[in-house]
Formats: sequence, structure tokens, C-alpha cells
Amino acid sequence: MANTRAARIGVLIQRVVASSLQRELHDPRLRGVTITEVRVTGDLQIARIYWTLLTDPNKARGERKRAEQALRQSAGRLRSHVGHKAGLRLTPQLEFIYDELPTQAHEIDDVLVVAKKRDEELERSREGAQYAGEEDPYRHPREDEDDDFDDEDDEEFDDDFDDDSDESSENDSEDDDDDLDEDSEDSESHDSSANSDENEDVA
Repeated sequence: MANTRAARIGVLIQRVVASSLQRELHDPRLRGVTITEVRVTGDLQIARIYWTLLTDPNKARGERKRAEQALRQSAGRLRSHVGHKAGLRLTPQLEFIYDELPTQAHEIDDVLVVAKKRDEELERSREGAQYAGEEDPYRHPREDEDDDFDDEDDEEFDDDFDDDSDESSENDSEDDDDDLDEDSEDSESHDSSANSDENEDVA
């Protein structure tokens, strides 16, 4: 419950302070100051106001110091505005803390922009380049898979061919054995007939 109330008071303080900086405090040192977040302690005694400065990076250091000084000098007046406009019976003490995150994010954006430009320049330089040897000397995964499939197909074909050859050899061998058996039977029958004829002649 206390945390919920502290969060709600923080939102009110952020609105009041931001409005006062724009409309009621005409201090040139506060131009470009933006309130990013307000955190109120659980006992509602202190409100930490996080702020950043939108300005030229080359002038940021000097302007930041001047803005910090102006905020410290205006803290009492801003607290009165908060108590009056937010309708708080007990107005927290205001502490102003510079928010480093937007600055760091801006620096990261600058780095990304530079990296993108370098990538574009590298891409343009590659457009007119030619391979020294083959057009594409590198093997690709898809080609390797196709080669593997071809090897497997060849092995399966060889196995099938060997099996067929073995079966054919076995069949031929069986046929030869059958022919030999038949010739042997014919020879025995012929010899038997010849012996019978000779016996008849002798008689």
C-alpha cells in the first residue's frame, strides 16, 4: 500500500516539476532539462528526481554543471509548487540526480550509426571485387548434403548389384547341377539298353 502511494506521488511530482521548469522558472540554465523519473521513498520523506539534458554533446559538460547549480537553487521554490499543486499535506524533500542512461543510449546510437556506415562502405567495395580463383571456393552445407546422398545411393546400388550377382550365380550353379544329373541319367539308360541288346544277340 505504501509503495503504491509512493509511486502515485512520484508521478504527481514529476508532472508538477516538469510543468514548473517549462512555464514558471525562466532560468536560461534550465533550458533543455527533462525529467525522466521520480522515485519517492517508502516513508514519503524524500523524492529523488532524475533528469537529463538535451544539448550539444560538445557543450554538455559545461551546461550540465550550470543546470545542476540552477536546480539546487530552485529546489525550495519547486518544492512549494509541488505542495501547492499536488495537494500534499507533507511535501517530500527534492533531490535532483542526473540520469546517465539517456546519455549512454545516445552514445550507443552514435556507435551503431558509425558501424552501419562502415558496413555500407564495405558492401560497396565488395560489389566490384572478383574472386582470385574459383568464383566460390567454399563448400556450402547444401552441397555437402547432396554429396552424402549421392554416396549413400552409390553404396546402396553396389549392394543391390552384388546381391543380384550372387543370386544369379547361385541359380546358374543349380541349373548346371540339374543338367549334369540329367546327362548322367541318360547315359545310364543308354548303357542299360545296349547291354540288353547284346544279351539277346548271344542267346
